Amino acid sequence: QVQLEESGGGSVQAGGSLRLSCAVSGYTYGRYCLGWFRQAPGKEREDVATIDNYDETSVADSVKGQFTISRDFAKNVLYLQMNSLKPEDTAMYYCAGRAGSTCGINVATWRFWGQGTQVTVSS
Repeated sequence: QVQLEESGGGSVQAGGSLRLSCAVSGYTYGRYCLGWFRQAPGKEREDVATIDNYDETSVADSVKGQFTISRDFAKNVLYLQMNSLKPEDTAMYYCAGRAGSTCGINVATWRFWGQGTQVTVSS
């Protein structure tokens, strides 16, 4: 059973930075895509960034140049470095995993989810 546990959320002022972490366990690490998604109050869950088997990354246009996804195979940890945070980045951030070599951004195709970590950015 795949387990994902996020950490690193919090409250920051606009312009600040946070690094989210996701501890990954329960499967053969290299055979899955991993990703970050977020959901703001009253909005649908949306993709933020994904990383595939070959460390190819994809970042949503809304956060391109602002957020960076990476992972540490040795530690089984997924990261999301968030810089220049804006109030509109306020959301619950979720770590997600899915089998296969093609990640995609369709929320419904991601099978495994963490509980989420809250990020709040004040102006």
